[in-house]
Amino acid sequence: MALAGRIGPNALIRMAEAMRVALGPGPAQELLAAAGLPRLLDDPPTAMVDEDVVRRLHRVVAEALDPATAEAVAEDAGRRTAAYILAHRIPAPARLVMRAAPPAVAALLLLAAIRRHAWTFAGSGRFRTESGPPLQLVIADCPLCRGVHAEQPACGYFAATFEGLFAALVSRTATVREIACAATGAPSCRFAVRW
Repeated sequence: MALAGRIGPNALIRMAEAMRVALGPGPAQELLAAAGLPRLLDDPPTAMVDEDVVRRLHRVVAEALDPATAEAVAEDAGRRTAAYILAHRIPAPARLVMRAAPPAVAALLLLAAIRRHAWTFAGSGRFRTESGPPLQLVIADCPLCRGVHAEQPACGYFAATFEGLFAALVSRTATVREIACAATGAPSCRFAVRW
């Protein structure tokens, strides 16, 4: 029995956009149909979506494409999500404060915002942070990995989203790398943040 959880629609919408750019409209549409989302590009959701649907789309992409292309699509979707969040979810005054603050202070402010809104991306999973170095973002029972078995980390979407936010608001040199993934057998998905 799947856990009930909902995730913001960007995890679907931005993935579909990235698929269309990387693969072209026809192949992207075929993969969307295979994921049970044939109208996603024409009629994108405007409210929270079932995390099982998000996982299904991300898995279809990972399984249908070669690993390098699948990773590139997921990372592009994550960057697109970060850009959307920056433009529509973080107020301009908050962006200005973070960009003007020293990186350590900006990181604390950004982390507080991410923790407050973790329910929008972690679904029924649990999000926490661990101080470093390096700083780590942890998603236990990650909704993208639940029931997934992979040879490589499977959360490029989350890593790219986090990196986009840290690079825009904390330091242009910020990087986020997934260092452990539940899909490969780790107890949780872990992302190392450095700048």
